[in-house]
Amino acid sequence: MKEQGPYRLIISGGGTGGHVFPAIAIANEFKERHHDADILFVGAEGKMEMIRVPEAGYRIIGLWIAGIKRSLSFSNLLFPIKLILSYWKARRIVKEFRPHLAVGTGGYASGPVMLAATRMRIPTVLQEQNSYAGLTNKQLAGKVQRICVAYPDMEKYFPSDKVRLTGNPVRKDIMELEHKRGNALVHFGFSDSARTLLVLGGSGGAKTINDSMLAGLDQLIASNVQLIWQTGKVYYESVRAQIADKDLRNVRLYDFLKEMDLAYAAAHVVVSRAGALSISELCLAKKPAVLVPSPNVAEDHQTKNAMSLVRQEAACMISDQDARSRLITEVLSLLADHGRCQQLGERIGTLARPNAARDIVNEMETLIG
Repeated sequence: MKEQGPYRLIISGGGTGGHVFPAIAIANEFKERHHDADILFVGAEGKMEMIRVPEAGYRIIGLWIAGIKRSLSFSNLLFPIKLILSYWKARRIVKEFRPHLAVGTGGYASGPVMLAATRMRIPTVLQEQNSYAGLTNKQLAGKVQRICVAYPDMEKYFPSDKVRLTGNPVRKDIMELEHKRGNALVHFGFSDSARTLLVLGGSGGAKTINDSMLAGLDQLIASNVQLIWQTGKVYYESVRAQIADKDLRNVRLYDFLKEMDLAYAAAHVVVSRAGALSISELCLAKKPAVLVPSPNVAEDHQTKNAMSLVRQEAACMISDQDARSRLITEVLSLLADHGRCQQLGERIGTLARPNAARDIVNEMETLIG
């Protein structure tokens, strides 16, 4: 039974937008139901959650934790030390905060927090975004009470009695785009008579997509395409310098897009990586997409994500190695084909799970009692 006073909730996870934004969506849904809830985030120091979570109105504590790099590096030698220190800090946080429930959305910080919570017999929920389960969540699966997943057949990674198929929670503003196009065009300074392309490379950016856009930018400009281009913080200054001499009247360049609802509302076509969160947002936004899966992920799961849409004729896909030669041609062809855009938008929309956050919070409330 719940103690007297407001609910206390710990949410841990991060490192990428795919872990951070579902965590924020869960927090927002819980806060809507329980206005006085005290919600504390725990993330990894120096990672994007330390900025994005406070922007969303929540407090966050950082752990000195990072993953193991594929190349030989001194930081790998520090990994065991970071893990031990992070666990004891997480244990102290959990003990002092005394949460009614702990939620982990994957990423480096999630492991120590969720391990501490399970050892202190606090109810726990994992949220797995991908079709291929992350290492942290697989290691924690035997210890938690619920595992909310976005894809079917995840019992191959997790105990079947704990799995709940909910979908990935996304920001609610992406679900309500129908009446935002006018505001979106004003926001970006665009015309309603031209076609608009939105280019995303994930929260950190994607070098292949940026290089492909640089190679074909002259074609897009000559075709009068309006371009919203999120480069990622790492690539922003380099890209900006390389396009400085271009006609940029119809180009809007960003290191990171905060107004994603307006960007989706303005776009006729979206170029994107095929991360789980990106796929979920595209389904809810009902936008025709050209997906360029990242090859640098476990078990090539982005290609599997993309192919699940391609097989249902709900998206287009170009491999990472072909993007530089084919991406702009495919994009221009799709932008010019209004009928195909409409068909892709309708089909991808049928795959959306708009109630994911609601269903996850329902599971959380069941555990709290």
